[in-house]
Amino acid sequence: MEIRRLEVFCKVVDLKSFTKAAEASYLSQPTVSEHIRILEETFEGKLLERHGRTVRPTAVGKVLYDYARRIIQLKDDTFQAIETFKGEVSGQLVIGSGNIPGIYMLPSIIASFKNRYPSVKLTLKISDSTDILTKLMENQIEMAILGADFPDNRLELKHVFSDEFVLVVPPDHKWAKKKSINLKDVLSEPLILRERGAGSRLTLAKKLESLGLDFKTLNIVAELGSVEAIKQGIKAGIGISIMSSMICRDEACQKKLLCIPFEGDGFKRDISLAKRKHHVFSPVADEFYRHLQMEMEKFQHAKKCS
Repeated sequence: MEIRRLEVFCKVVDLKSFTKAAEASYLSQPTVSEHIRILEETFEGKLLERHGRTVRPTAVGKVLYDYARRIIQLKDDTFQAIETFKGEVSGQLVIGSGNIPGIYMLPSIIASFKNRYPSVKLTLKISDSTDILTKLMENQIEMAILGADFPDNRLELKHVFSDEFVLVVPPDHKWAKKKSINLKDVLSEPLILRERGAGSRLTLAKKLESLGLDFKTLNIVAELGSVEAIKQGIKAGIGISIMSSMICRDEACQKKLLCIPFEGDGFKRDISLAKRKHHVFSPVADEFYRHLQMEMEKFQHAKKCS
Protein backbone atom coordinates (compact mmCIF):
# COMPACT_ATOMS: atom_id res chain seq x y z
CA MET A 1 0.00 0.00 0.00
CA GLU A 2 1.51 3.29 -1.11
CA ILE A 3 1.50 6.23 1.30
CA ARG A 4 0.76 8.51 -1.65
CA ARG A 5 -2.65 6.85 -2.05
CA LEU A 6 -3.38 7.47 1.62
CA GLU A 7 -2.41 11.12 1.19
CA VAL A 8 -4.81 11.48 -1.73
CA PHE A 9 -7.58 9.75 0.23
CA CYS A 10 -7.08 12.10 3.21
CA LYS A 11 -7.10 15.09 0.88
CA VAL A 12 -10.49 14.03 -0.51
CA VAL A 13 -11.85 13.66 3.05
CA ASP A 14 -10.41 16.99 4.18
CA LEU A 15 -11.69 18.93 1.17
CA LYS A 16 -14.92 16.89 0.78
CA SER A 17 -14.41 16.86 -2.97
CA PHE A 18 -12.63 14.79 -5.64
CA THR A 19 -12.18 17.89 -7.79
CA LYS A 20 -10.62 20.00 -5.05
CA ALA A 21 -8.43 17.09 -3.94
CA ALA A 22 -7.18 16.67 -7.49
CA GLU A 23 -6.31 20.37 -7.74
CA ALA A 24 -4.58 20.40 -4.35
CA SER A 25 -2.61 17.23 -5.18
CA TYR A 26 -1.70 18.37 -8.73
CA LEU A 27 -3.39 15.28 -10.16
CA SER A 28 -6.20 14.69 -12.64
CA GLN A 29 -9.57 13.76 -11.22
CA PRO A 30 -9.50 10.30 -12.88
CA THR A 31 -6.13 9.65 -11.17
CA VAL A 32 -7.62 10.57 -7.79
CA SER A 33 -10.58 8.27 -8.46
CA GLU A 34 -8.20 5.47 -9.38
CA HIS A 35 -6.27 5.86 -6.12
CA ILE A 36 -9.53 5.60 -4.18
CA ARG A 37 -10.67 2.58 -6.22
CA ILE A 38 -7.45 0.71 -5.45
CA LEU A 39 -7.77 1.51 -1.74
CA GLU A 40 -11.37 0.27 -1.73
CA GLU A 41 -10.22 -2.98 -3.38
CA THR A 42 -7.44 -3.32 -0.82
CA PHE A 43 -9.78 -2.89 2.15
CA GLU A 44 -12.74 -4.63 0.47
CA GLY A 45 -15.21 -1.90 1.25
CA LYS A 46 -16.57 1.45 0.17
CA LEU A 47 -14.54 4.29 1.71
CA LEU A 48 -16.34 7.38 0.41
CA GLU A 49 -19.92 8.32 -0.38
CA ARG A 50 -21.56 11.37 -1.90
CA HIS A 51 -23.97 13.60 0.02
CA GLY A 52 -25.23 16.15 -2.46
CA ARG A 53 -22.17 18.02 -3.73
CA THR A 54 -19.89 16.87 -0.93
CA VAL A 55 -17.98 13.66 -0.34
CA ARG A 56 -17.83 12.09 3.11
CA PRO A 57 -16.10 9.00 4.48
CA THR A 58 -18.13 5.89 5.25
CA ALA A 59 -17.75 4.17 8.63
CA VAL A 60 -14.86 2.14 7.18
CA GLY A 61 -13.46 5.30 5.59
CA LYS A 62 -13.39 7.07 8.97
CA VAL A 63 -11.33 4.24 10.45
CA LEU A 64 -8.91 4.35 7.51
CA TYR A 65 -8.69 8.16 7.72
CA ASP A 66 -7.59 8.09 11.37
CA TYR A 67 -4.86 5.52 10.72
CA ALA A 68 -3.83 7.07 7.42
CA ARG A 69 -3.27 10.40 9.19
CA ARG A 70 -0.99 8.67 11.69
CA ILE A 71 0.96 6.93 8.93
CA ILE A 72 1.41 10.18 6.98
CA GLN A 73 2.44 12.03 10.16
CA LEU A 74 4.95 9.29 11.00
CA LYS A 75 6.41 9.55 7.50
CA ASP A 76 6.73 13.34 7.82
CA ASP A 77 8.18 13.05 11.34
CA THR A 78 10.78 10.57 10.08
CA PHE A 79 12.06 12.94 7.41
CA GLN A 80 12.00 15.88 9.85
CA ALA A 81 13.85 13.91 12.53
CA ILE A 82 16.60 12.97 10.07
CA GLU A 83 16.94 16.57 8.92
CA THR A 84 17.08 17.71 12.54
CA PHE A 85 19.76 15.10 13.25
CA LYS A 86 21.74 16.55 10.38
CA GLY A 87 21.45 19.97 12.00
CA GLU A 88 18.69 21.51 9.91
CA VAL A 89 15.06 21.94 10.98
CA SER A 90 12.80 21.62 7.94
CA GLY A 91 9.42 20.31 6.87
CA GLN A 92 5.84 21.56 7.00
CA LEU A 93 3.85 22.83 9.95
CA VAL A 94 0.20 23.91 9.93
CA ILE A 95 -1.02 25.77 13.01
CA GLY A 96 -4.32 27.44 13.81
CA SER A 97 -5.20 30.44 15.89
CA GLY A 98 -8.06 32.51 17.16
CA ASN A 99 -8.33 36.00 15.69
CA ILE A 100 -6.61 37.97 18.44
CA PRO A 101 -3.41 35.91 18.81
CA GLY A 102 -3.43 35.17 15.07
CA ILE A 103 -3.53 38.82 14.03
CA TYR A 104 -1.75 40.63 16.86
CA MET A 105 0.81 38.17 18.21
CA LEU A 106 1.79 35.36 15.88
CA PRO A 107 2.93 37.16 12.70
CA SER A 108 6.09 38.55 14.32
CA ILE A 109 6.76 35.24 16.07
CA ILE A 110 6.37 33.31 12.82
CA ALA A 111 8.65 35.80 11.05
CA SER A 112 11.43 35.30 13.61
CA PHE A 113 10.98 31.51 13.41
CA LYS A 114 11.22 31.62 9.61
CA ASN A 115 14.36 33.74 9.83
CA ARG A 116 15.87 31.09 12.06
CA TYR A 117 14.60 28.09 10.06
CA PRO A 118 14.08 29.21 6.43
CA SER A 119 13.53 25.63 5.21
CA VAL A 120 10.32 25.24 7.21
CA LYS A 121 7.04 25.81 5.36
CA LEU A 122 4.68 27.19 7.98
CA THR A 123 0.97 27.80 7.41
CA LEU A 124 -1.20 29.79 9.83
CA LYS A 125 -4.99 29.39 9.69
CA ILE A 126 -6.94 32.10 11.51
CA SER A 127 -10.61 31.75 12.46
CA ASP A 128 -12.83 31.92 15.52
CA SER A 129 -11.79 29.63 18.36
CA THR A 130 -14.64 27.16 17.86
CA ASP A 131 -13.73 26.60 14.19
CA ILE A 132 -10.02 26.26 15.00
CA LEU A 133 -10.81 23.67 17.66
CA THR A 134 -12.77 21.67 15.07
CA LYS A 135 -9.82 21.81 12.66
CA LEU A 136 -7.50 20.64 15.43
CA MET A 137 -9.65 17.65 16.31
CA GLU A 138 -10.01 16.77 12.61
CA ASN A 139 -6.20 16.75 12.32
CA GLN A 140 -6.16 19.60 9.78
CA ILE A 141 -3.72 21.49 12.02
CA GLU A 142 -1.10 20.21 14.46
CA MET A 143 -1.43 22.84 17.16
CA ALA A 144 -3.63 25.81 17.97
CA ILE A 145 -3.19 29.07 19.86
CA LEU A 146 -6.48 29.82 21.57
CA GLY A 147 -7.77 32.53 23.86
CA ALA A 148 -10.72 30.55 25.21
CA ASP A 149 -10.60 27.80 27.82
CA PHE A 150 -12.35 24.81 26.30
CA PRO A 151 -13.28 22.09 28.84
CA ASP A 152 -12.55 19.26 26.43
CA ASN A 153 -10.84 16.10 27.65
CA ARG A 154 -9.56 15.45 24.12
CA LEU A 155 -7.20 18.43 24.49
CA GLU A 156 -3.99 19.27 26.26
CA LEU A 157 -3.55 22.99 27.00
CA LYS A 158 -0.27 24.73 27.79
CA HIS A 159 -0.27 28.34 29.02
CA VAL A 160 1.87 30.65 26.87
CA PHE A 161 0.64 34.19 27.57
CA SER A 162 -1.56 36.28 29.91
CA ASP A 163 -3.91 38.56 28.02
CA GLU A 164 -5.60 41.52 29.73
CA PHE A 165 -9.10 42.61 28.80
CA VAL A 166 -10.00 46.30 29.06
CA LEU A 167 -12.98 48.54 28.42
CA VAL A 168 -12.49 50.40 25.13
CA VAL A 169 -14.23 53.77 24.74
CA PRO A 170 -13.89 56.83 22.47
CA PRO A 171 -11.87 59.79 23.83
CA ASP A 172 -15.00 61.86 24.48
CA HIS A 173 -16.80 59.17 26.49
CA LYS A 174 -18.22 59.99 29.94
CA TRP A 175 -15.70 57.57 31.50
CA ALA A 176 -12.72 58.94 29.58
CA LYS A 177 -10.98 60.25 32.71
CA LYS A 178 -11.44 57.10 34.79
CA LYS A 179 -8.30 55.20 35.79
CA SER A 180 -10.27 51.96 36.20
CA ILE A 181 -13.84 50.71 35.96
CA ASN A 182 -15.99 48.10 37.70
CA LEU A 183 -17.19 45.44 35.29
CA LYS A 184 -20.70 45.58 36.81
CA ASP A 185 -20.98 49.26 35.78
CA VAL A 186 -20.62 48.28 32.13
CA LEU A 187 -23.57 45.87 31.97
CA SER A 188 -26.20 48.42 30.93
CA GLU A 189 -23.96 50.33 28.51
CA PRO A 190 -24.35 49.77 24.72
CA LEU A 191 -21.81 47.08 23.86
CA ILE A 192 -20.29 45.95 20.59
CA LEU A 193 -19.05 42.34 20.73
CA ARG A 194 -17.66 39.64 18.46
CA GLU A 195 -19.98 37.05 16.97
CA ARG A 196 -20.89 33.75 18.63
CA GLY A 197 -18.00 31.26 18.71
CA ALA A 198 -15.32 33.91 19.22
CA GLY A 199 -12.92 33.16 22.05
CA SER A 200 -13.20 36.68 23.51
CA ARG A 201 -16.98 36.35 23.74
CA LEU A 202 -16.71 32.97 25.50
CA THR A 203 -14.17 34.45 27.92
CA LEU A 204 -16.45 37.36 28.77
CA ALA A 205 -19.38 35.00 29.40
CA LYS A 206 -17.27 32.91 31.81
CA LYS A 207 -16.01 36.01 33.61
CA LEU A 208 -19.55 37.27 34.16
CA GLU A 209 -20.64 33.82 35.34
CA SER A 210 -17.81 33.81 37.91
CA LEU A 211 -19.22 37.09 39.28
CA GLY A 212 -22.75 35.72 39.44
CA LEU A 213 -23.84 37.78 36.43
CA ASP A 214 -25.79 36.68 33.37
CA PHE A 215 -24.33 37.29 29.90
CA LYS A 216 -27.88 37.63 28.56
CA THR A 217 -28.38 40.84 30.56
CA LEU A 218 -25.72 42.67 28.52
CA ASN A 219 -26.97 45.52 26.35
CA ILE A 220 -25.46 44.23 23.09
CA VAL A 221 -26.21 46.70 20.30
CA ALA A 222 -24.04 45.10 17.61
CA GLU A 223 -22.25 41.81 16.91
CA LEU A 224 -19.43 42.16 14.39
CA GLY A 225 -17.19 39.65 12.68
CA SER A 226 -13.83 41.30 13.27
CA VAL A 227 -12.07 43.34 15.93
CA GLU A 228 -11.22 46.02 13.37
CA ALA A 229 -14.93 46.47 12.66
CA ILE A 230 -15.56 46.79 16.39
CA LYS A 231 -12.94 49.54 16.71
CA GLN A 232 -14.53 51.43 13.85
CA GLY A 233 -17.91 51.00 15.52
CA ILE A 234 -16.57 52.52 18.75
CA LYS A 235 -15.13 55.48 16.86
CA ALA A 236 -18.46 55.95 15.08
CA GLY A 237 -20.31 56.10 18.40
CA ILE A 238 -22.30 52.87 18.06
CA GLY A 239 -21.17 51.64 21.46
CA ILE A 240 -18.19 50.61 23.59
CA SER A 241 -16.51 47.22 23.89
CA ILE A 242 -14.59 44.84 26.13
CA MET A 243 -11.56 43.46 24.33
CA SER A 244 -7.92 42.49 24.60
CA SER A 245 -5.60 45.41 25.32
CA MET A 246 -3.44 44.20 22.42
CA ILE A 247 -6.18 45.06 19.94
CA CYS A 248 -6.46 48.74 20.78
CA ARG A 249 -2.85 49.42 21.80
CA ASP A 250 -1.94 51.40 18.68
CA GLU A 251 -5.12 53.50 18.84
CA ALA A 252 -4.58 54.09 22.57
CA CYS A 253 -1.02 55.30 21.93
CA GLN A 254 -2.40 57.69 19.30
CA LYS A 255 -5.25 58.81 21.65
CA LYS A 256 -7.87 57.65 19.13
CA LEU A 257 -9.37 55.20 21.64
CA LEU A 258 -9.03 54.82 25.40
CA CYS A 259 -8.34 51.50 27.15
CA ILE A 260 -9.64 51.48 30.72
CA PRO A 261 -8.53 48.58 32.95
CA PHE A 262 -10.98 46.86 35.27
CA GLU A 263 -10.82 47.30 39.02
CA GLY A 264 -9.23 44.89 41.46
CA ASP A 265 -7.15 42.14 39.90
CA GLY A 266 -8.36 43.18 36.46
CA PHE A 267 -9.80 40.90 33.81
CA LYS A 268 -7.23 38.49 32.39
CA ARG A 269 -7.35 35.32 30.36
CA ASP A 270 -4.83 32.70 29.38
CA ILE A 271 -3.63 32.39 25.81
CA SER A 272 -2.89 28.68 25.49
CA LEU A 273 -1.32 26.29 23.06
CA ALA A 274 -3.73 23.44 22.41
CA LYS A 275 -2.95 20.02 21.01
CA ARG A 276 -4.76 16.73 20.79
CA LYS A 277 -4.27 14.64 23.92
CA HIS A 278 -1.44 12.11 23.59
CA HIS A 279 -0.38 13.61 20.26
CA VAL A 280 3.41 13.71 19.97
CA PHE A 281 4.63 16.84 18.21
CA SER A 282 6.60 16.46 15.01
CA PRO A 283 10.21 17.70 15.32
CA VAL A 284 9.39 20.99 13.57
CA ALA A 285 6.30 21.52 15.77
CA ASP A 286 8.36 20.82 18.87
CA GLU A 287 10.93 23.39 17.76
CA PHE A 288 8.21 25.95 17.05
CA TYR A 289 6.72 25.41 20.51
CA ARG A 290 10.09 26.15 22.14
CA HIS A 291 10.48 29.24 19.96
CA LEU A 292 6.93 30.34 20.83
CA GLN A 293 7.66 30.15 24.56
CA MET A 294 10.78 32.30 24.23
CA GLU A 295 9.10 34.90 22.03
CA MET A 296 5.97 35.11 24.19
CA GLU A 297 8.10 36.09 27.16
CA LYS A 298 9.54 38.97 25.16
CA PHE A 299 6.10 39.90 23.83
CA GLN A 300 4.64 40.07 27.34
CA HIS A 301 6.91 42.97 28.26
CA ALA A 302 7.82 44.65 24.98
CA LYS A 303 4.53 46.14 23.75
CA LYS A 304 4.35 49.67 25.17
CA CYS A 305 3.75 53.09 23.69
CA SER A 306 6.99 54.60 22.45
